[in-house]
Amino acid sequence: MAKTWRERISLSAFADEEQEEFLRARRRRGFSRPLIFVVVVVAAIIVLSLFFRVEDIRVEGNTHYTDEEIIRAIDIEEGDNLFFFDRFAAISRVFSKLPYIEEVTLKRALPNRITITVEESTAMAYLILGDEEWTMDHNCKILGKAAEGETDLLVPIVNFDPGTLFIGERLTAASGDDAPVEYLNEILLQLEGRGLLQEVDRINFENMNSPEIIYNGRFTFVMGGYSQVSDKFAMLSGVLETLKAGDMGVIDLSDGRTARFSPN
Repeated sequence: MAKTWRERISLSAFADEEQEEFLRARRRRGFSRPLIFVVVVVAAIIVLSLFFRVEDIRVEGNTHYTDEEIIRAIDIEEGDNLFFFDRFAAISRVFSKLPYIEEVTLKRALPNRITITVEESTAMAYLILGDEEWTMDHNCKILGKAAEGETDLLVPIVNFDPGTLFIGERLTAASGDDAPVEYLNEILLQLEGRGLLQEVDRINFENMNSPEIIYNGRFTFVMGGYSQVSDKFAMLSGVLETLKAGDMGVIDLSDGRTARFSPN
């Protein structure tokens, strides 16, 4: 039976109301989703702030610095939040404040522990500048002014003309040329690796292009230019094995192909 016009109007109005209610419900759901997300995030932040605070700080691998010095340089203390702690900024602070630190790692362990593991540089040589002595590691990083007695087992570097010295940064040459520093670096590594370091009396850079090594009070090694450094030390080791206990003189390695011994 065909519906009357009143019935059609009534059905149309009902449909409009139903559609409007559907749209209102959809808007409520659309509004509630970001609100729920915000509530969850805020709750997570509160939980992290309350339950993951540092209560146990451990330091490993340190000998030159105390635990307290390292913790203070990193700028962490009990009560700090474990998750919001900026490890990268902390590591940068350590390097700038503690020059003997070569590597540092920070490891978080839930719920409240942080472990600081450091590897420290070791002074290997020292630069003599007038009445000052500046220690450096095997990479020529300046560690600071030498303390009394600190240089007894270190190799003195003489007549090296440096640029400005910055503690915690690598040695530079006044000329701006990196080659002398690279050469010194390689010489120190070769001496250490071949077990010769302890017998070195001094390394003389009076000629920046051809340093000389005074060894055991008996020999002068003339190194020549910065090339074939490993080959030169290999030849040097061979020559030293052939010399007698009373021999003294100059071992010229400068051409990189032959080692010539000239007795005194």
